[in-house]
Amino acid sequence: MALLHRADIRPTKLELLAAWLPTRDWYEGGVDVARVAGYRFDDPAGQVGIETLLVAGGDGPVHQVPLTYRGAPLDGADEWLVGTTEHSVLGRRWVYDAVGDPVYAAALAEAVLAGTGQAEEYFEVDGRREVRPPSMAITSDAPAVAVPVVGAVLRVVDGDPTLIVTDTVELGVIRRPGSTAAPAGATLTGSWDDVRVSLAYAAPR
Repeated sequence: MALLHRADIRPTKLELLAAWLPTRDWYEGGVDVARVAGYRFDDPAGQVGIETLLVAGGDGPVHQVPLTYRGAPLDGADEWLVGTTEHSVLGRRWVYDAVGDPVYAAALAEAVLAGTGQAEEYFEVDGRREVRPPSMAITSDAPAVAVPVVGAVLRVVDGDPTLIVTDTVELGVIRRPGSTAAPAGATLTGSWDDVRVSLAYAAPR
């Protein structure tokens, strides 16, 4: 489960992305970035926020941007830093392009290879749990299997798709869903409104 906070965030996530996305070679759109949909994964340790945003810039295509939120900098990940925000509840948060974060790699591997699905999002309101309905659905076509433990991210090839090589699993994140087909193998599919597209894929090494 993902506990959300009713909080002010400065700058906002979309403001960060409006400045960062145009620096990516795979981005096709303007600086007027709008949220289309999104989904979250759980960090079993409860320390890292993991959220994937589906966004579009102006009349450009929808892009998939996985982000991790941390309470301190991630060692060795400066090239994946999107920026920092001030969260009115949690304080300063370091926001990373999640493809360089091992916590995201482990969560994505579980979602693709074991079909763990997305985290339920909720607010605490007067001691009661208020669930926020998901804005999209994600499903895996892989049979549920034991997923090898994912450790360090060894290499990232940024592009569309973005390839994440870990010690036990290779992952692909499709940056412009619908622009390219996932290779044969275990695939994560997303759907919202009348759209159904491949989001990511994975294979044990």
